Amino acid sequence: MSDQFLSLAETRRSIYALGKEIPLSENEVIHLIKQAVKLAPSAFNSQSSRILILLGNEHIKFWELTRTQLKKIVPAEKFQGTSDKLDSFSNAAGSVLFFEDQEVVKTLQEQFPSYADNFPVWSEHSTGIAQYAVWLALAEKGIGANLQHYNPIVDEDVKTEWKVPSSWTLRAQMNFGSILQPAGEKTYIDDNERFIIAQ
Repeated sequence: MSDQFLSLAETRRSIYALGKEIPLSENEVIHLIKQAVKLAPSAFNSQSSRILILLGNEHIKFWELTRTQLKKIVPAEKFQGTSDKLDSFSNAAGSVLFFEDQEVVKTLQEQFPSYADNFPVWSEHSTGIAQYAVWLALAEKGIGANLQHYNPIVDEDVKTEWKVPSSWTLRAQMNFGSILQPAGEKTYIDDNERFIIAQ
């Protein structure tokens, strides 16, 4: 069995020191992200994941909108650390905003009432898989990324600024860019705490 996938999975890390110079053109990175999401599996092939790709000034605008909202809730004397973190996100090449379309979830609940309670859960699975697929695709191209969750404080700003449909619920934001500093060593809990093997 090839260890190519596991090698790629090991390469994928949370990279926080990101720059704007990536080895792909804007069109190439857009195509890569779109293909990764299209190929990601979803329950009942629901394809409920929705994506907003922000590049250039639009990417920076998103993090400034986030900064504005955070200023309302983070005490001024503690805001510098938050501001520095947001600066690091703005320094990246772009952002991928991941949404789940609740209209798809609602339709499936109506079509398959016996599974109705599960579709919101499976929707969360779908976005997680889509996020991982994009992250791996970027890592394969030598592009670093990190995943953030500033929803719901930015939800309304995003919907207004980029005319996002009301049925789309924001789930995560992924920054991507050139790797200015690699991730530190990753530790793992003991296998005995995580796996049960029945043979």
